[in-house]
Amino acid sequence: MNWLFFALAGSIAQLIDGTLGMGFGLTSSTLLLTLGTSAAVASAAVHAAEIGTTFASGVSHWHRENVDYEILKKLAIPGGIGAFAGATFLSSIDLSGGKIFISTILLLLGFVLLYRNVFQANIRANITEISNPRYLTFLGATGGFIDASGGGGWGPVVTPTLMATTEHEPRKIIGTVSASEFIVAVCASIGFLANLSRIDMDWSAVGGLALGGMLMAPFAAKLVSVVPRRPLGIAIAVAIILINGYRLITA
Repeated sequence: MNWLFFALAGSIAQLIDGTLGMGFGLTSSTLLLTLGTSAAVASAAVHAAEIGTTFASGVSHWHRENVDYEILKKLAIPGGIGAFAGATFLSSIDLSGGKIFISTILLLLGFVLLYRNVFQANIRANITEISNPRYLTFLGATGGFIDASGGGGWGPVVTPTLMATTEHEPRKIIGTVSASEFIVAVCASIGFLANLSRIDMDWSAVGGLALGGMLMAPFAAKLVSVVPRRPLGIAIAVAIILINGYRLITA
């Protein structure tokens, strides 16, 4: 398939991510599957492209002192392990089963995105601190596995969970989750590369997605203060739900 289609998918996904603060993997995976890409190739391309974007995002948040290093370590390490496991799992299932699995994950994440944008004003902290030391480990591992096996989901799963269950500053949560996503993207990519013989990798998807995302990034940053965030988030979530719901029904 022409790499220009993948570049367009990357541009659209980055535009949404730059406006919502999340959704690059969720949106680009849905678009790639709609273009006919296999589940494993879609997730592999997304995470390879995210290595550059998440690194830049993490450095930016670090420069602005938005990163909590204790939470970063507890999230990133199990997140990376979960991402590697998710990539290995997705690479090992057959083509038809992979598309059904990833569409199911994307459908559920669409509902998560919809819930967050509809009810985000009602999110309140439930606890003052994380008393269970295994909490972040479990959250990181779960988020990493879902992110790699579903083609996206680290932000939609981890960010609202931390916001709803801690009293940490929102900027610290967003910055820490964004910085830790670099480790998740690297480990997921390593997982897919380790299983490269099992998947028919289309490098034009990787290059096109990365190119489109990088070119759109500065424009998305400028539009973040102009485009209405909640209506866009609801519209994108509904589109993701409808597309992946239809894919599951027809499967």
